[in-house]
Amino acid sequence: MRRLLSSVLMLVVLALAPAATAADFIPAIVFDMGGKFDKSFNQMAYEGAEAWRKENGITYREFEVTSPVQREQALRQLARRGAAVVVAIGFSQGPAVATVAKEFPAIKFTVIDAIVDAPNVQSVVMREHEGSFLVGMLAAMASKTGRVGFVGGMDIPLIRKFAAGYRQGALYANPKIEVLENMTGTTPEAWNDPTRGAELAKAQFGRGVDVIYAAAGGTGLGVYQAAKDAGKLAIGVDSNQNYVQPGTMLTSMVKRIDKVVAEAFSSARNGTWQPGTRDLGLAADAVGWALDEYNRPLITPAMEAAVQQATGDIVSGRITVSETCGNSACTH
Repeated sequence: MRRLLSSVLMLVVLALAPAATAADFIPAIVFDMGGKFDKSFNQMAYEGAEAWRKENGITYREFEVTSPVQREQALRQLARRGAAVVVAIGFSQGPAVATVAKEFPAIKFTVIDAIVDAPNVQSVVMREHEGSFLVGMLAAMASKTGRVGFVGGMDIPLIRKFAAGYRQGALYANPKIEVLENMTGTTPEAWNDPTRGAELAKAQFGRGVDVIYAAAGGTGLGVYQAAKDAGKLAIGVDSNQNYVQPGTMLTSMVKRIDKVVAEAFSSARNGTWQPGTRDLGLAADAVGWALDEYNRPLITPAMEAAVQQATGDIVSGRITVSETCGNSACTH
């Protein structure tokens, strides 16, 4: 009941916000479940919106989804109250964007991690498998046991892309490496279950894994804590999570959602925004891996050089990373 009342109040605030005048440019963003401070995907988007606001001096409108029914409601209210462009964060918002975009053909919608075919929708998909290839290499090179692990959130094709790239990168660095994989669940709750994440991590550590890559939203926090407790290594996802457990985090696979949000706002404002699908990977600096003061001691010069070489080879086409890869050994 408390969550429902909170949701109603938030929508009322949106409805009562002043309508935009013709001279106004008002961008908007709808964060998906998990919230803008999830230390992961949503937070990366929030940081992009905040950086854009500070640079341009223009306030954006926002909404944090706490239940699936709110997606359409929030998009519709933001469009109705004069937003020039609405950015929807996450694949789950695809159906809502498809519905609301038809109702407001003059409003621009950018959706991340989903494809919506409409004349006023820009769909942004990212090559997570390319960034995951690089952290898979690092995992294999850091492993002392010859076994590395992957813990995914909700078992969906998007997360399978992370797992596929990771497996290919690990095998590229060490053809004899073993990769263990677990998905947390098949419902949205799989994104926010750190207890289950810790359980899966402990089980993998018990089977000889010493590095785990978590692509699981808030569930990953449980993986990182389990790695710290066991004296093992973990790899973060989406945003730079190296600071979460310093000394435990080997690296993070970064998706530059911040750049996508800022570019959507800017292009809508300056008239260069275009509908259609944008497919962004290493070549666009849209994915990558994080190296900073928190994990610098864990990355040797040889590891860094190998990943830099692979990055260039992926961008040039000398290495092709597949979006799919079965549990049996696969090559790049």
